[in-house]
Amino acid sequence: MQSNKETIGKNKGWKIWWKLLRPHTLTASFIPVILGSALALVEDHIHWLLFIAMLIASILIQAATNMFNEYFDYKRGLDTDESVGIGGTIVRDGIAPKTVLYLGYAFCLIATLIGVYICMTTSWWLALVGTICMMAGYFYTGGPYPIAYTPFGELVSGLFMGLILVLISFYIQTGTVTLNSILISVPIAILCGGILMANNIRDLDGDKEKGRHTLAILLGRQKANIFLTGMFIASYLWIIGLSIFNVETFWMLLVFASLPKAYKAAKLFKEKSKSIQLMPAMQATAQMHTHFGFFLSLGLVLEYALRHF
Repeated sequence: MQSNKETIGKNKGWKIWWKLLRPHTLTASFIPVILGSALALVEDHIHWLLFIAMLIASILIQAATNMFNEYFDYKRGLDTDESVGIGGTIVRDGIAPKTVLYLGYAFCLIATLIGVYICMTTSWWLALVGTICMMAGYFYTGGPYPIAYTPFGELVSGLFMGLILVLISFYIQTGTVTLNSILISVPIAILCGGILMANNIRDLDGDKEKGRHTLAILLGRQKANIFLTGMFIASYLWIIGLSIFNVETFWMLLVFASLPKAYKAAKLFKEKSKSIQLMPAMQATAQMHTHFGFFLSLGLVLEYALRHF
């Protein structure tokens, strides 16, 4: 087997660094921002520079979280040459561990500078919220008691990458948080947690050997698959409920265009069990979250357009 030093010489292409960012996870950062901004548009509030700033800062924080995951998974021996998934760039491609860690810090610093602009334009209370979000990203795999080793990963992911991110994006545009904005952010929070659940189901056997106690491990593979499918169903039922009670617009029902991805993911998780076989299932879960959030945002934008033109 080649050592890291032997590998460094031949892996210098941009694809290595692109893979290090784990691009398939970045949609979990910008979809909530788009949704929160679409909600603000319905309220006739949109500040495009703030939208772009929030979008970039969110992506940077997600990328930083990925860097920290990469570094601490390596330090704890979780990543090996045989690991399945897009992670493991340190062990496979010879990227220096400290480089990955410092890159994560650099992303956080840039996000902080952008956050200063957002706070100057809106409220300095957001500095506290943003700091807590970055700390959650760091302590997901960092620190003495990583969140990733507990059954609370899905809850934390859904809370910060779903609910809070949507509400911050709405707040910086409108200066307030409404009941509607909270209600509409719920299914995105559920599906953000679903992305992590899919990842943990895929890695269930390896995580169990390494001493993790994720929700997927506690439930067992079969019940974890049912739980994930239940998260999909709950998200669609939530939107139906909002439509019935006239929360925003019936155009939200466009989210059902994402149903084929949800079906594909649930079917693959039910039929397959090996990590390598579950890669398409995990990808379908992430795509389902992306499509769901996109069509939900599109429905809100269409409502605004029809009302004004």
